[in-house]
Amino acid sequence: MKKIFVAGHNGMVGSSIVRKLSSDQGNLIITANRDDLDLLNQEAVRAFLQDEKPHEVYIAAAMVGGINANQSYPADFIYKNLQIQNSLIHSSYEAGVNKLLFLGSSCIYPRLCNQPIKEEYLLSGPLEPTNEAYAIAKIAGIKLCQSYNIQFGTDYRTVMPTNLFGINDNFDESLSHVIPALIRKFCNAVHKDTDFVEIWGTGKPKREFLLVDDMADACEFIMSLPKDDYYSSLPSRTNHINIGYGKDMTINELCILLKEISGFNGEIKYNSNYPDGVPQKLLDTTLINSLGWKPKFSFKEGLKNTYDWFVKNVY
Repeated sequence: MKKIFVAGHNGMVGSSIVRKLSSDQGNLIITANRDDLDLLNQEAVRAFLQDEKPHEVYIAAAMVGGINANQSYPADFIYKNLQIQNSLIHSSYEAGVNKLLFLGSSCIYPRLCNQPIKEEYLLSGPLEPTNEAYAIAKIAGIKLCQSYNIQFGTDYRTVMPTNLFGINDNFDESLSHVIPALIRKFCNAVHKDTDFVEIWGTGKPKREFLLVDDMADACEFIMSLPKDDYYSSLPSRTNHINIGYGKDMTINELCILLKEISGFNGEIKYNSNYPDGVPQKLLDTTLINSLGWKPKFSFKEGLKNTYDWFVKNVY
């Protein structure tokens, strides 16, 4: 029986990983609610891991949010994310956990990166100002894992998912990422029979999206790779592998698709007084594809399933 601790199991990412890993009867999944374990408290994290002694740790715990949240709470984003990952990674090492997976974010890459974004583009240019604090914390997590591997011979792997969406997401309009925020906007418009939906920005930026169930599948796949296969595949200077859908779309194209899925009959209006963020962010998934993984769900199928789940369970 393999004992696995999933940090952040109540969030969208963590819950999807728990669902995926729980499908294997050979896994014993360990979780801890926020009231039982404060991940900002390194002493508490150390004691928990020393007591549980899991074979593997998945770090899906993080403070996340969209452009508005990142701009409003930069101190929270950098402090809390650094504290959470530092506590988990260092305490895992102290508890003798040799295998760990740290989940980053595609915002780690430079703002004006060549497209599609290869793993080796990390630290090759300035970051996007609207989420710089969060990105710096995640870069630190990548380098922390890499440094422990170098100094202590651990097997701490890192993955960089593209923009994720799915069930158990945060659907708050002002604090969430783009897809859950738009799902709520269109659902509100349908139920309130409004004439238009206002979208922040111009609708021109291009984004790549991946269903969180596919991301969880990719995480399990990465962790199942033999150690030599994983590390020999990495470009020099990196410790991470991109996870993405391999295609992107404009925000306008996303809104048109959500208009169709929701049945909204009104107008889509863009408010250019709000920032667009990065012009384009498409991950190069050549590496993970070459290792044998590809997404299983079509984007439209995943988006419709998420919209239907929101209407049934949240709205």
